[in-house]
Amino acid sequence: MDKLVNLLKESKYVVALTGAGISTLSGIKDFRGKDGLYKQKNADKIFDIDWFFKDPSIYYTAAKDFLYNMQDVSPSVVHKELARLEEKGKLKAVITQNIDVLHQEAGSKKVLPLHGSLGKHICIKCSATISFEEVAAIVNTGKVPCCSKCNAVFRPDIVFFGESLPTDVLLEARTEASKADLMLILGSTLVVNPAAMVPGYTLQNGGKIVIVNNMGTYLDERATLIYEDLGEVFHYLSENFS
Repeated sequence: MDKLVNLLKESKYVVALTGAGISTLSGIKDFRGKDGLYKQKNADKIFDIDWFFKDPSIYYTAAKDFLYNMQDVSPSVVHKELARLEEKGKLKAVITQNIDVLHQEAGSKKVLPLHGSLGKHICIKCSATISFEEVAAIVNTGKVPCCSKCNAVFRPDIVFFGESLPTDVLLEARTEASKADLMLILGSTLVVNPAAMVPGYTLQNGGKIVIVNNMGTYLDERATLIYEDLGEVFHYLSENFS
């Protein structure tokens, strides 16, 4: 891991791409694991936009104990260390596939959520907004959050299946990846597009990639360094990268 420390020191523009693996360290279950969200009843309907409009309770019931229990969840060492690297001026941006708000809670300022964020919920009728904390309080009582102005349902500001990724965020992610002379790929198997294609912009422009993930990815052969244990790597960085 000294090689990673030296690589970080040598690099001028570092960007991180993060996936679900970093949030499992915080106690958030992954989606596709043996106890994941997709093992639940109606799994194919949970993140389907058409089903959300038909019956939003399917989403909110399934997501209650996975995504709306943030009062029981804290940023992991990865979230905290990325925020510290940004504060030091070393890390320029975090591009994330995650919809939780743990990067922001850890103190990261430039976060590009490719799949949207639970940090805001929007009324599907009048576009009024409500915070995550307000929605979580309602969802944890077993109710579907509805707008006090027009009584329509609130939807999370995330990308459901059947919707397109936010173009502005995707373009900014590609720009940041193109600038990077080093991209850290953390907790992602790089199987979901277009996020999986983002590291290609770093490689095309002569940058290096480092992968930390407990499963292989299609870019392993092009990585300068590969590690499996996120916790081990980032505890080491917290103690050895000053």
